[in-house]
Amino acid sequence: MRVKRQISRPLFRQRPRRAGCLPFVLLMGIMAGFALAAREFRSVTQPAPRPPLDLRQAETAFNDGDLDAAITLATELLDQSPDNIAALTLLVRALIYRSYSDYDRAIDRQVALEISTAALSRLPGNLNALAIHAFALQANESADEAGRMALRVIERDENNLLARLALALSYGKQGIFEAALREARRAVEIATVASPQWLMDTQRVLAITYSDLGRYTDAITAVRAGIDAHKTMLALHFEQALYALQIGNSDMATSAYFRVIAYDENNVKARFRLCELSSTMRERDAAVKYCQEVTTLAPEWSDGWYQLGREYFLQGNFKEAQHTLNRCSTLQVLQNIPVEKRRFECWYLQGQSAEILGDCPALMTTYNEFLTMSAGKNIPQTWTYPPEGPPICAKMTPTGG
Repeated sequence: MRVKRQISRPLFRQRPRRAGCLPFVLLMGIMAGFALAAREFRSVTQPAPRPPLDLRQAETAFNDGDLDAAITLATELLDQSPDNIAALTLLVRALIYRSYSDYDRAIDRQVALEISTAALSRLPGNLNALAIHAFALQANESADEAGRMALRVIERDENNLLARLALALSYGKQGIFEAALREARRAVEIATVASPQWLMDTQRVLAITYSDLGRYTDAITAVRAGIDAHKTMLALHFEQALYALQIGNSDMATSAYFRVIAYDENNVKARFRLCELSSTMRERDAAVKYCQEVTTLAPEWSDGWYQLGREYFLQGNFKEAQHTLNRCSTLQVLQNIPVEKRRFECWYLQGQSAEILGDCPALMTTYNEFLTMSAGKNIPQTWTYPPEGPPICAKMTPTGG
């Protein structure tokens, strides 16, 4: 009997078919691809971790004149660490300096006071917190309280610069000018020897005390030293212009305002000051140009419309004056500005323009609006016509205005 070997060959020696491995390899490749894609997706959609905040970043922004960035960074630092005195000091300084940089920043001084008040409630015995609060108080016209608080600090730490500055400024606002000068000079001495990073602040305060004494040339010298220490601090350029105008140096003032615009091209306050200065120098076209820029950049600011309307009135362009001053008076009413703080001239010059133009209906509307607005209010200005009304209207209507 013959054995059929092709049938009885051991099965374990049969070679597996190649086609069976391919789906497994393909599946592994697909899974690896999905894993890689998911990792790449996470790396794209998830932001990179933010490096920890550092006070040096805020200080760099402050020194570069970027007060907005300095305030943002210092605020974030305080949120993370509410008792960070260095961040608190920088934040209050930056807010107060920014408050003088443009027409709509006065609120920053109030914010600085709120922040310093909250800090002092957490750290009632901290001398630096007391000094910061004193500095914020004097900026908010609480000179007497600021002076007392600053003295408490100096009695225990005579080299505390912020307390010295707060004391000097508070003395000046109380009319104690010689004491203010003494404190400002002492602050400059301390900064020169031990704290050069405070030279800008100390020279600025020294300039203010010289100005209070009528020593405007010395004030200019001091504020220039402050500018040399910090060229981009806009408040110092405005103050230099103010001192220059006190000695009749309009060229220096103009140059200071232009430097502000060079650092902040949309600065409204600098253009407003240029409008005022051009008007004083009887450069009517230049004054109108700058005031038009003010109303373009800040259309909701009534003072800009007043100044522009005043320039039109002085030029004899009474139609434009009437229209522009009406915008000024309307804005003050819409913004609920207290009657005692409204600019009376926006009504009066508007009425005078209407009278010159013979526009009796507009004149009577403006006059009656003023009478209604001022009734029972304690305002220093008066505007009255005879019982029969404005003469021009009495001529036009037999029964009077």
